[in-house]
Amino acid sequence: MTDPTDENDILLKLDEVEDCPRCSGPSWLKARFAHSWKNARGETVSGVREALLCSACDRGWQTADELLALFARDDRLNAANLETFGGLVAAWVESVRHQRVDEDLLNEQRTSVEL
Repeated sequence: MTDPTDENDILLKLDEVEDCPRCSGPSWLKARFAHSWKNARGETVSGVREALLCSACDRGWQTADELLALFARDDRLNAANLETFGGLVAAWVESVRHQRVDEDLLNEQRTSVEL
């Protein structure tokens, strides 16, 4: 996969997607998109983020549920569902884009690794 060329680009991988790193189960798709955040000095840092859609880990999250429902109904993309798929992917990526790291969990994991 290459990097997105601007903040509106979403690059998708639908074939041979790696397993979910959270549960080791299968992932439905991988999205790569531009992402930025503020560092400790308040400066904007730009980069690229990837997200995997996992039916086990992402269940219960509205935008993921809608996309997973499409995959459950139609396991292949075709002309009839392509527009719907595009809208659902865009909504899911936008919701992923706004997720932030759980700092408490990250610190717990760092502490347990250091022990």
